Amino acid sequence: MISHAHQDPKEQPDITPTANDYIAPAPRVSVQAFCETEQTATAVRLAGEDRRLAKAHLSVQMGGMAAAIETYDTVPTPNVIILETEGRSDILAGLDQLATVCDAGTRVVVIGNPNDAAPYRELVRRGVNDYVVGPVDTLDVVRSICSLFSASEAVTAGRIIAVVGAKGGVGASTVAHNVAWAIARDLAMDSVVIDLDLAFGTAGLNYNQDPLQGIANAVFSPDRLDTAVVERLLAKCTDRLSLLASPASLDRVYDFGAEAFDSIFDTLRMTTPCVVLDVPHQWSGWTKRALVGADDILIVAEPDLANLRNTKNMLNMLKGSRPNDRMPLYCLNQVGMPKRPEIDARGFAKTVENQSIASIPFDSRMFGTAANNGQMIAEISANHRTAKMFLQIARRLTGREEAKKPQRSLLSPIMKKLRAK
Repeated sequence: MISHAHQDPKEQPDITPTANDYIAPAPRVSVQAFCETEQTATAVRLAGEDRRLAKAHLSVQMGGMAAAIETYDTVPTPNVIILETEGRSDILAGLDQLATVCDAGTRVVVIGNPNDAAPYRELVRRGVNDYVVGPVDTLDVVRSICSLFSASEAVTAGRIIAVVGAKGGVGASTVAHNVAWAIARDLAMDSVVIDLDLAFGTAGLNYNQDPLQGIANAVFSPDRLDTAVVERLLAKCTDRLSLLASPASLDRVYDFGAEAFDSIFDTLRMTTPCVVLDVPHQWSGWTKRALVGADDILIVAEPDLANLRNTKNMLNMLKGSRPNDRMPLYCLNQVGMPKRPEIDARGFAKTVENQSIASIPFDSRMFGTAANNGQMIAEISANHRTAKMFLQIARRLTGREEAKKPQRSLLSPIMKKLRAK
């Protein structure tokens, strides 16, 4: 299947996600690029370091179309070939020659330039799956490779949102569960919450669920994991919200390798539009991998010095590990606790060099009632300002910002009558 041609200006990663800018990760494939300029070769090499191509094996050679034809005359072709053309030779003739040595099923991406004379329709007829107008940057290459598979396999490419506390006890799990509730109920997106705190997770309590199976069954039996198995492990909270609960027991220790949860996340991506990870406050190989691999990240912090330091460290680490992604977001929680000295939101933002997306007020009665009843804040009081904050956070994380209504002018009735005449 042919994907779209990228002819828009290069975009820089934005702190605010939008609903249509999501790039699904590529599967385990081999990609070989044949470049003519060092600029393109550098962009492709950097793309190979992006988290969305972590499973792909990518190599770069110089020489363009001629080098590709010579190479595949003697060796099998990979899953994806990237060809750069500078317009100095006949690209259609080159593609015809490449077709004689190219294996069936290989997908081809052409990086051209505005001076290319070959019509896009002719490129499509010769099996080109994507055409990108150069010069390209790293994100252009990532998007082009990933779109080949997310479009051609016709599967749901679920967005993964990771929520983590800057410090223990800051209420990150409560925020994660309420935000997931808002995503499912108010934004009408089928969602799954994964409670990754296997020993002490509270998602089952907060959603008033007591499932016999959950995340432990999936992580300890990865060999037989598929969509059907995962579906059986999910507990249904609402029509659109499901839970992969933690056992919350101390019968065993939960020491995992860095890639322990990869198959679970990949399986859920194929069936669920939105997956919310409730990540415990600990630093290990698998928690770091879960955060770095997520599409959007929310750090929950209280307004004190330890949270300030940890938030700054986490933001710096995540920005360095995800150079082609949107900035991680953070919110302040339990703001305004009586008799507690606090760092105000402005001072917090100045130090971490980023504004918080919300400041959730301290309300022991409301949150305590919700926790004891196994309810969300919106279930207790749908119009409560905190419930509206959770919806605001949900919109920000999913890129479904509410459209602003145009202001009504005092002259609009007069103008309407004039237009009618």
